[in-house]
Amino acid sequence: MALCTSSSPTSFHLKPFTISPPISSISLPNSFKPTTRFPSRTHHQLSLSHSPRKLSICARAAAAPPVTETVKDPLPADLVVEETQEPNCRIRLSVEVPPIVCDDCYKRVINEFMKKAKVPGFRPGKKVPESILVSYIGKDNVKKAAVEAILKRTLPHAMSSIESRALKDSIRITSTFAEMEKTYSFSNTLRYDIIVDVAPEVKWVPEDGYKNLKVVVELDNEIEAKTAAERELKRRYKALSIMRIVTNRGLQIGDVTVLDISATTVEQDGAEAKNVLAAESKGFQFDTEDGDRVVPGFLDAIIGIQGGETKSFPLVFPDTWKQEDLRGLPCQFTVECKELFYRELPEMNDAIADKLFPGCTTIDQVKESLLERCIELEQTAKDQATDNAILDQLRQMVQVEIPQTLFEEQGRQLYGAKLLQIQANMKLNEEQIATLSSPKAVREYLENQRENIENIIKQNLAVGDIFKRENLQVSTDEIVKEVESSVAEFKKHKQDYDEESIQEQVQEVLEGAKVLEWLREQADIKYVTE
Repeated sequence: MALCTSSSPTSFHLKPFTISPPISSISLPNSFKPTTRFPSRTHHQLSLSHSPRKLSICARAAAAPPVTETVKDPLPADLVVEETQEPNCRIRLSVEVPPIVCDDCYKRVINEFMKKAKVPGFRPGKKVPESILVSYIGKDNVKKAAVEAILKRTLPHAMSSIESRALKDSIRITSTFAEMEKTYSFSNTLRYDIIVDVAPEVKWVPEDGYKNLKVVVELDNEIEAKTAAERELKRRYKALSIMRIVTNRGLQIGDVTVLDISATTVEQDGAEAKNVLAAESKGFQFDTEDGDRVVPGFLDAIIGIQGGETKSFPLVFPDTWKQEDLRGLPCQFTVECKELFYRELPEMNDAIADKLFPGCTTIDQVKESLLERCIELEQTAKDQATDNAILDQLRQMVQVEIPQTLFEEQGRQLYGAKLLQIQANMKLNEEQIATLSSPKAVREYLENQRENIENIIKQNLAVGDIFKRENLQVSTDEIVKEVESSVAEFKKHKQDYDEESIQEQVQEVLEGAKVLEWLREQADIKYVTE
């Protein structure tokens, strides 16, 4: 729960040329896709078992693969293809298929029908006069089949000039089938338009500026090892308490309560309030000693609440709130106290040392062990903060047009991650899932989060470009090791997997890690604590 800080084109059945859906038709499956993040410095942290697919922006940007592996069927004449550059790395191809090519495709269609059609009065395999065959199949059906055959045969040739730059799954035929049929019927030619996104070109300002980064990393004092160790000791100590039901008073500091929380927007001019799902939770267990982790004013508003009581109060999410779409949002909270407990704690002495940290016999040993572990976690958090600061600088140094294909894909992954977070905090019913994963909801999210989505894509494109520019390499042994580890995880959880896809994903993640490692070695990095 966020209260806490923690028109559609026609496909024509041409499978090699899948036409990507327009934004209005985006939908999310029940297994939502998480967003891509580059791993921290150690490769063994990489895990794909719960990540259906890593976004392949870096690989596509560095060297876009051919759009199709279909072998081009030679044509009896050349096509006329006019190429027009459009904004956001999009190219429009206007294709004209000459009559000689259309006739050749038509003959092939007739021959195929001849082989397969069972025309009354003719033995199988016996040549059927074309007029009788067309009458039997139906003139419109033959014409449709001819148009499809022409498209399937000529599309690879039409794409020849840009296939090395075209982004996978970005081809879209914009001409309607009816328009193509009409042209073919009257002139025995075929005309159609294609739009396709191509790999963007990354421009650095200044050129090669990434080679001399000066990075200031702001560290949260909560990750400081000593502070974190003290907090963890306190958490483990409280876990040994016996929870007693409060019967004769209201909530006070030190208590633990179970709450049902709902929130609506505070609208002006009598507009209808909307539910804020990201701020809702059922059965939320709240420790009053963690008041600094919730919306400012929330704890004060519920102090004194008793079991079974409901309170309603307005609060405003601060501008510094971690979840960006909630920053500055005024909400009306309604809180029902389901249960109320106080802790009965044991005495803090050596007798409970093993319970606090298995293997320890004294409280001092517990403190030392926790500090040692927190030092490791502090370094991991420091490394991640460093990577984030570097990526943020890279984003500011690149100028690039972002293809709509990449924008929509990254946006869907981020939105899927958001829904996963919501679902983890509150159980969504089928109606809520359908609403949140509807095309309208996705469109609104993409528009509202456009800047954030584009920033992430810029980071990924920058990393991919550096990997190519600096001729960095990932060893085969590294890839094989991580693929084997990932496959083992899939098998462990009895999940289906595609090993070729896993290998592609692993290579992309390792390449990102290699770039970050190289950048850390080149950069001048300073750390400041907030």
